[in-house]
Amino acid sequence: MATPTVSASPRSSNARIALRVVAFLLIVALTVFLGFDFWFYHAVRCAMPRVDGTVKLAGLSQPVTVRRDTLGVPTITAVTLNDLFFAQGYVIAQERLWQMDMTRRYASGDLAEILGPDFVAIDREQRILGLRRVAEKAVAAMDPVQRAQFQAYANGVNAYIAEHSKTLPMEFRLMTYAPHIWTVEDSLLAGLAMTELLNHGYYREILLKEKALAKLGPAMTAELFVNSSWRDHPPGAEGKSLADEPPLDLPEEEEPAPSKGVKPAPVKSSTRPTLHSLLTPFAAPPGDAGPEAWFPVGSNDWVVSGAHTLTGKPLLSNDMHLELRLPNNWYEAHLVCGDFDVAGVTLPGIPYVVVGHNRYVAWGFTNVGPAVEDVFIEKFNENGEYLTPQGWVQPERRQEIIRVKGKPEVKFDVVVTRHGPIITSLAPDETRQLALQWSIYKLDTPGIPFFQVDRAKNWDEFRAAFSKFGAPGQNVVYADVDGHIGYQATGFVPIRASGDGSVPVPGDTDAYEWSGFIPYDEMPRLFDPPSGIIATANGRISADGYPHPISIEWDSPYRTERIYKLLSKPKKYTSADMLEIQTDVVSDLDRFCAQRFVYAIDHTPKASARARSAADIMRGWDGNMAIDSAAPTIAFYSRDKLNELLLRPKLGDNWRAYTRWFMTPVWLENVISRQSPQWLPSNYANYDELLTSAVEARVSDSQVPSSLDRWKWGQVHRIDLKHPFWSNFPILKRAAGPGPHPLSGDSLTVKAAGARFGPSERYTADPSNWDNTTLNLPNGQSGNLFDEHYDDQWDAYYNGRTFKLPFSEQAVEAAKQHRLMLVPQ
Repeated sequence: MATPTVSASPRSSNARIALRVVAFLLIVALTVFLGFDFWFYHAVRCAMPRVDGTVKLAGLSQPVTVRRDTLGVPTITAVTLNDLFFAQGYVIAQERLWQMDMTRRYASGDLAEILGPDFVAIDREQRILGLRRVAEKAVAAMDPVQRAQFQAYANGVNAYIAEHSKTLPMEFRLMTYAPHIWTVEDSLLAGLAMTELLNHGYYREILLKEKALAKLGPAMTAELFVNSSWRDHPPGAEGKSLADEPPLDLPEEEEPAPSKGVKPAPVKSSTRPTLHSLLTPFAAPPGDAGPEAWFPVGSNDWVVSGAHTLTGKPLLSNDMHLELRLPNNWYEAHLVCGDFDVAGVTLPGIPYVVVGHNRYVAWGFTNVGPAVEDVFIEKFNENGEYLTPQGWVQPERRQEIIRVKGKPEVKFDVVVTRHGPIITSLAPDETRQLALQWSIYKLDTPGIPFFQVDRAKNWDEFRAAFSKFGAPGQNVVYADVDGHIGYQATGFVPIRASGDGSVPVPGDTDAYEWSGFIPYDEMPRLFDPPSGIIATANGRISADGYPHPISIEWDSPYRTERIYKLLSKPKKYTSADMLEIQTDVVSDLDRFCAQRFVYAIDHTPKASARARSAADIMRGWDGNMAIDSAAPTIAFYSRDKLNELLLRPKLGDNWRAYTRWFMTPVWLENVISRQSPQWLPSNYANYDELLTSAVEARVSDSQVPSSLDRWKWGQVHRIDLKHPFWSNFPILKRAAGPGPHPLSGDSLTVKAAGARFGPSERYTADPSNWDNTTLNLPNGQSGNLFDEHYDDQWDAYYNGRTFKLPFSEQAVEAAKQHRLMLVPQ
């Protein structure tokens, strides 16, 4: 009898086939993953900077030595200056090429070509501003020696690009594009991008003030757009002792006993930055995400004479506040060629050292914020002509073509009058033909003084070097090995036939034309003052009676005043003391407001138990904006609410825009101190009720913790640095930035700080021994995410520590970790 054959069921057969398919797909996926992983690892390693051995490069005339220390800071030593700047370009391209390329693309309006249609609006604005044309004009005016140095730098960058055409940094490879060659114009664009950041955009405030005038009239507008304060301390002003606290003008009476109350759920911190803001190297701060998300650009610098120091020689400190980026705005370097010996921070894309010291002198910067932009209202006729005092004339017209990744080209015309480009499309809800006049359009020479600054040996040579510095105007403090200290305001600030540039003016007349620039010798300056102390922090630098308007919008004086207070103590200062001042987080304005809030609540019978609890927390608070304190949170948010209660009734729903005026805190202090009746909203009987209402509104928010003493400043005020590219990859996000951290201070403290804003470096020069000079970046030297020096300075930066910057040959050799020889091919 035959054995019956049992056949497999269709279902089991299909299951085996499915398992084989799944297994095959898993093997393929694993193979692809391992292959990509191997490729990625290999690509990353190939793109890492070579730091040891010998590299042959076409374009060098003599060997160049590059020694890197434990932080990756290079000391570049060359026989000739052109070889030195060639090597500087090569070395910085090793670590910052993608950042440099993005910077020039932003400045020239070429982002959409690689990033797509979302960036057309940014490109359009940059094309209207015409920075590429400004750079081309500046290159044509360069003297041959400087142009040769810039070309040498560009040659060094291009040597790296050629050498790594198949092993470019990963950002290029994953975005599937390659950088074009670097040019002298590109270097100037990198500088113009910084100029744009520091000196451009005031036209928005000009239009804002015009709107305020229409709503408030001249008297109240002048109060709102205040531009001076009793707290101002222009360099050389030897006024009252700053050791005393500012008067509060509160009635003297016994304070009531603290009331028992409970207190409030964290308020969300700044909104997550968009890809748009991250990928724009010099973009404006993120959109309105609450006051904690936006802080103005500012900086601190000061110098004290040997009479105030332990060494008997000056100490000079500088921390330039900028929007913080990964990689950082600055790159540390030490450049040596014979007697040319200078160390400090360089701007990626530009040769020389921008801030630092040589063997003889040291210097630091803060932004002047001069009024170098005017808005003119032009009259056009049906023939496209605009009116001038000489009659109707045709404007210049140029066609711009924006290449867009994956989309058709965008073509448009830029119209340029005698004053500058028409910017109407950049001003929301504007229909008038507005022309922007900007000092960079008027300068005949590029005014890049850093080679002369880097080799200056004394005050006279130093001042002479800065005499040609066109923009951005800077407050420069100075110290030298002979014990001298000084200050010089730089930049070309226009002299106007009439007006101060604070509102739009007619363009068909010469009544508001620029007649020239403030002569350099008439710009504020100071040398060896009797006090032995000079400090600036973007506040007013022109003393009473100064004949020329410099700025329509100084920064508020609180940081400057605080620095002078701290430097006026009877002690002998050290570098450690300088770092302690740089990281000081006491806000005199927030303390002032807190005391006013407490007084108002104490004198408002209807104040709630919750408001009284808030008053108890703020009572006696010293203004320290510490992360573990609730008082700064209550004071800060109540101050913001008070701004709204005062401004919304007068200016409508756009009230927030007016708080962006740098001197708004001074206006608020004036209103509170003087209790101005014209500002008091009609639904409040007095200022005590108003101030109490501001506190009530904030502490009653549903997001505030039920127990107010748990509403810590560090919960709502955080720093969160993100790499513009790698932060968009979830698997690499944690490595691409330090992540959110509680942040002390605010925009009014010496340590001015916000979510992505703060000191872009902390630097203290010690002329008694240059090897004791200290310098710290927020993250690290390298722009390569996988480099050990990508974020090795973050912990010190966040926790208020710093590093020495080796300078002498002995110190450089002792700190050396790597040695790379660049030799002629």
